[in-house]
Amino acid sequence: MNTQVKISIIGLGYVGLPLARLFATKHPVVGFDINQKRIDELNQGIDNTLEVDNNVLQTVLSEKNPLKESGNSYGLYCSSDLEDIRDANIYIVTVPTPVDKHNRPDLTPLYRASETVGKVLKKGDIVIYESTVYPGVTEEECVPVLEKISGLKFNIDFFAGYSPERINPGDKERTVEKILKVTSGSTPEIGKVIDDLYKSVIKAGTHLAPTIKVAEASKVIENSQRDINIAFVNELAKIFNLLGIDTHAVLEAAGTKWNFLPFKPGLVGGHCIGVDPFYLAQKAQDVGYYSELILTARRLNDSMGAFVASQVVKTMIKKGINITDAKVLNLGITFKENCPDVRNTKAADVIKGLEEYSLEVTTYDPWANPKEVAHEYNICSVDQVNEIEGRFDAIVLTVSHNEFLDLDLSKFLKEGGVVYDVKGFLKHYDSRL
Repeated sequence: MNTQVKISIIGLGYVGLPLARLFATKHPVVGFDINQKRIDELNQGIDNTLEVDNNVLQTVLSEKNPLKESGNSYGLYCSSDLEDIRDANIYIVTVPTPVDKHNRPDLTPLYRASETVGKVLKKGDIVIYESTVYPGVTEEECVPVLEKISGLKFNIDFFAGYSPERINPGDKERTVEKILKVTSGSTPEIGKVIDDLYKSVIKAGTHLAPTIKVAEASKVIENSQRDINIAFVNELAKIFNLLGIDTHAVLEAAGTKWNFLPFKPGLVGGHCIGVDPFYLAQKAQDVGYYSELILTARRLNDSMGAFVASQVVKTMIKKGINITDAKVLNLGITFKENCPDVRNTKAADVIKGLEEYSLEVTTYDPWANPKEVAHEYNICSVDQVNEIEGRFDAIVLTVSHNEFLDLDLSKFLKEGGVVYDVKGFLKHYDSRL
C-alpha cells in the first residue's frame, strides 16, 4: 500500500485486543466493539480478560483517535462509534464464531461485523478476517455482505484476506507476536500486502498461504486434529477405568517412546477445540460427505462431563459415602487452567451431572467471575477461599489452576471423603481420570 496503514480491529475480545495492542506499537489503530462497558474499561487501561497486562495496555492507549491524526502517529484508541473507524484502510475482524444448540455454525457475529465494516468501506480498503470458519466463508459469506452494504465490487474496489487467530488464552509465554502467523489475500498482490503487514509486528514470522480457502482450512484442521487426539486418550481412560489401570501411568510409560504424542484425557471445551470441528464437519456435509471420525471424536469428548460425574459417584459409593444429599466441592469452572475464560466450559457438564445424582455442589474458582458463570450456566460459584462453607463428602478438581496446588484440601474434606482429580494434577487423590 502506498498510503499510511490505518487499522481498525473489529471485536476486542480474547483475540482482538492482543492483536490491537500489538499493531498499535507500530501503526495507528482503533479498536471497535459494540460492548460499551468493555470500551470504557479498555480506555481506562483495564483488560478483564487478563490477556493484556494493564500496564502494557496503558503504554499504547491514545486519548485521541490516531486515524484522524496527521503524520506517522500510532497508538490504540477504543470506541463503539462507527465514525471513529471510517478513516481506516485495513479492517481486521476478530469476532467469535460459535455454534448453535444443534452444534451448527452460527455466522451471525460475522455477518453483523461485515455489515459494520460495509458501512464505512472505501475504494482500496482491505478487510481481513481472523475468526475461525470453514473453507469458503470469507469469500462466499462475508464478501457478499460487504458488497451489498458498501456498493463496492470485490477485488476491484476493495480486497479481502484471511489470517487465522492462534491465540492461546491464559498463555503468557506464547503471546500473539511469538506465534507464527498464516496469512492470505484475495489476489496474489494483496496477499503480499497482508503478509507484509503482519510481518511488521509478528516476531515469529509468517506463512503466506496460496489462497484464502487454504488459510481457512488450515485453521479449522489445527483444532480438529487436537480434538481427535484427545478423544483417543479419553476413550483409553474409559477402557482402562474398566480394567482398573491408571491411565496417566500408562501414558507416562508410553511417552518414553520418542514419537508418542503427549496428549492427556480431560474435558474439551473453550471457543476453539470444542467448536471448530463442527465447522469443518458442516462444510463436509454441504458437499455430500458425512464426517465420521471428526463427529465421533466430538461426541466422545462431549460425553466426558457426564462420565466424570458418574465416576465420582461410583468412587464415593465404594468408600461407603451415602450419596443422598451428599455435598461436593468442585474446583474450577473456566474452560482451561490459569485463565478467566468460561466460554463453552465442560466443567459445567460435570457440575450438572453431579446434580443429576442429587448431590449438592459448591463451585470455587479464583479466576472466574461469579456473575458471568451465573449468567452463562445458572451455576453459583465463589471466587474466594473464605467463601467456601462447611466440609464436603467429595472434592472434584476439574481445572488445574496453580492456586489449587497450595490449597489444603483437608480443611474442606470430611473424614473418609473422596478427592477425584480429573486432571491428574494433585499430589493426593482417591481417583483420577
